[in-house]
Amino acid sequence: MTRTVHALFAAFALLLVAGLAVPTADARQAAPIETRAAALKGSSWIWEPERSREGPVEVVIGLKRQIAFVYRGGKLIGASSISSGARGHESPIGRFQILEKKRHHRSNRYDDAPMPFMQRLNWYGVALHGGHVNGRPLSKGCIRLPMGFAERLFGATAMGGFVFITEDELPSPAAALELARAHADAPIPADRMPRNAAAATAAP
Repeated sequence: MTRTVHALFAAFALLLVAGLAVPTADARQAAPIETRAAALKGSSWIWEPERSREGPVEVVIGLKRQIAFVYRGGKLIGASSISSGARGHESPIGRFQILEKKRHHRSNRYDDAPMPFMQRLNWYGVALHGGHVNGRPLSKGCIRLPMGFAERLFGATAMGGFVFITEDELPSPAAALELARAHADAPIPADRMPRNAAAATAAP
């Protein structure tokens, strides 16, 4: 070997001895879920349901960061990169409830496009569902989730579950939940209510 190669090996050995080598996958996994959630990019996601096995599931979507946080019993159990509505098809913001769930669904509005693990948020065609995600706005208004994450979220939520979508900065998962809960009693427009409830509200 050349003298340069020997020098490189020696330098790397010194880094290992000093504990300055790149963290292993196990070391990264040991980091708090909040820290790992803050670093999500592209189509990455985290799902750790064992952190809280009971309590209501709450979903908070941050459009500015293109991220979703999922809580159960007030504890973060999952986070994912998303792709929300592109320019001209921006995703709506505010308080929502899950109106319909279908494991296999196709769009009634956009060329029969597949929407696996669909969870409807309004009657204008906006839903959470699995699809192509790259951490940037891409959709026609829906919140796209990586397929594996969409499947797990579908299994964890219930009809009427709380979803909050915001354009605000979300500096941490804890701040995201605090913001969502501050709007938990905000009025829900008729297009975001179950059809029978919406009809009753519209009746004279």
